[in-house]
Amino acid sequence: MTELTERPAAQSGEFAIGGDLRVRRLGFGAMRITGSGVWGEPADRDEAIRVLRRAVELGVSLIDTADSYGPFVSEDLIAEALYPYPEDLVIATKGGFTRQGPNIWQPVGRPEYLRQCVEMSLRRLRLERIDLYQLHRIDPEVPLEDQLGVLRDMRDEGKIRHIGLSEVDVEEIEAARRIVEIASVQNLYNLSHRQAEPVLEYCERHDMGFIPWFPLATGKLAEPGGRLAEAAARHGVTPAQLALAWLLHRSPVMLPIPGTSRVAHLEENVAAATISLTPEEVEQLGDLA
Repeated sequence: MTELTERPAAQSGEFAIGGDLRVRRLGFGAMRITGSGVWGEPADRDEAIRVLRRAVELGVSLIDTADSYGPFVSEDLIAEALYPYPEDLVIATKGGFTRQGPNIWQPVGRPEYLRQCVEMSLRRLRLERIDLYQLHRIDPEVPLEDQLGVLRDMRDEGKIRHIGLSEVDVEEIEAARRIVEIASVQNLYNLSHRQAEPVLEYCERHDMGFIPWFPLATGKLAEPGGRLAEAAARHGVTPAQLALAWLLHRSPVMLPIPGTSRVAHLEENVAAATISLTPEEVEQLGDLA
């Protein structure tokens, strides 16, 4: 068997984050390997470990996490499952949120807190340098120069390779780029929710990675009899697989990170990398929402 059949994520193509950090474009988001409300331990810890290991077996080379997932649980599980890491594996993490309970998130962008976030993520992930460190949210109470300045300092210290942003608009990206180089942006984006289209287009123009979180939210489109379901049936795939395939075809800078806590669902998601769409089909699917 070839790599393309044994490791289907390879069929998603590659992108170089920051110009030098090559990853396969279909990655894995590690938020759902935690407990309900992204809080605490997973219901099935052994299955969470299997999911992480299977993702790498399937050719995934980008795993996205955050210190707030659990909190800390997702990063701990990644290290437990995968350390020592494969040479080509990129672990992207995020900092800047505090957690007070299930589904409760509070941004904190004080420089001393962000420095602590980076140091603790390094320790939990057993890394000397984080390849992609993303500011999880811009804290409106702290000057942006202070938030990104400390990440720039830690990049210069060799503890961060590239810096990314999450949930920002074009104006905020431009303001950030006046402070430090930005390699990627992670915003909500999927077939049904495309408010971040201007950000995606900006990333395309500047060769920045665009990481769509919640990539499988297809809503009524995926319901039986819906137009996405009908198109998926014609391809012999699931609506979720077709939605992921559409993302991969939508833009060369797109880096979807579907997440799950089950191996069977993971395998289904990664198989989306093998679906070929014509430009006409991409346009037709884009017109569904």
